[in-house]
Amino acid sequence: MLTCIIRYHIDPARKEQFERYCRNWGEAIPRCGADLIGYFAPHEGSSTLAYGIYNIESLAAYEAYRARLAADPLGRENYEFAQKERFLLREDRTWLRLASAPHGRAS
Repeated sequence: MLTCIIRYHIDPARKEQFERYCRNWGEAIPRCGADLIGYFAPHEGSSTLAYGIYNIESLAAYEAYRARLAADPLGRENYEFAQKERFLLREDRTWLRLASAPHGRAS
């Protein structure tokens, strides 16, 4: 299992648009085959840093998922919305694998 962490730099004046973008992915991403952990918008501290986090089985599964997402009506609409509204200033993806499993039990 791989975890994709997307780090966004957003326009703080367009936080509402970013949150709409997040809600749309909240529907489209699970429907297209990834295990969405969530999208996280700025709250305290940085007003420009946000994250999207999801799990996927492998990089091969990711490629198939991306194709389904690009074909999904809400996925296409969300891509176009982000392009039109320009609230995303930067987007970086990092792929991680869980290294701490199995986790210990709490006492």
